[in-house]
Amino acid sequence: MVSVIVIEQINALLPQTQCGQCGYKGCRPYAEAIAAGLADINQCPPSGDEGISELAALLGVISKPLNPDFGEHKPTSVAFIIEQDCIGCVKCLAVCPVDAILGAAKFMHTVITAECTGCELCIAPCPVDCIVMQPVEELSSTEKRVAAQYAQQRYEARCARKAQEDFDKAERQKKQRLALKMKSA
Repeated sequence: MVSVIVIEQINALLPQTQCGQCGYKGCRPYAEAIAAGLADINQCPPSGDEGISELAALLGVISKPLNPDFGEHKPTSVAFIIEQDCIGCVKCLAVCPVDAILGAAKFMHTVITAECTGCELCIAPCPVDCIVMQPVEELSSTEKRVAAQYAQQRYEARCARKAQEDFDKAERQKKQRLALKMKSA
């Protein structure tokens, strides 16, 4: 059985971009796979060599280069919406894992730069290609760790909100079915 503590230690070393480039649906599932021996330590492009080295040190294994099958390490960047081109389709809102995009249907959207993890998940669904990535100043290791912790909190808050929305929707549907059943009886 894989230790929860080991999973948490691995997860704490990951960048918390929740980008899925590693082949898993977020940093924690990737951490679980590493801990279980189902994934290698070199599948996270946002971590780069520094992150791979940290994982190797934690797990007592030899560091290795990033596996190019999962992408390439890029300088830190954040999404930027070319506002005059935005049509307010809200497709980017649905995919942002940390709720870093503000906007409403048929209104212009914008990215909260300080919240963006640079996951690039918002680019593909944009029908008008108004989202571009812009480089930002590289952070120190300590600053990266703090930013990752904050991103993880935002991701977990979004997941909790989505779970509550799903529960509320199911409850409303249950009440509607019960009301229809009562009406027809």
